[in-house]
Amino acid sequence: QVQLVESGGGLVQAGGSLRLSCVASGSISSINVMGWYQQAPGEERKLVAFVIPDGTPNYLDSVKGRFTISRDNANNAVYLEMNDLKVEDTGVYYCNGGAQIRVNVFPWGQGTQVTVSS
Repeated sequence: QVQLVESGGGLVQAGGSLRLSCVASGSISSINVMGWYQQAPGEERKLVAFVIPDGTPNYLDSVKGRFTISRDNANNAVYLEMNDLKVEDTGVYYCNGGAQIRVNVFPWGQGTQVTVSS
């Protein structure tokens, strides 16, 4: 079974930047939608960005203009460039994918913690 490993999180001050990586142990080229999810403390996991095979991205309004998602099918990877980070971006970030958004086919990885301080 394909496993997902997220990395790149950390503690940053508001206004800072991070680049998250998600590497799959198997191919993601056949996966239509790959996305990044944020789980803030005490909240449900929510989709913040997703990308389809041709590279077209989509974003939650709150991260538009600040986050950039990309995928590298050749290396079975998905990335999330996070700029101008805000305190409300704090949470554990996970990647996953499937035929359509929020219909995920992989087991959840361990995620990567992003903490933004004011």
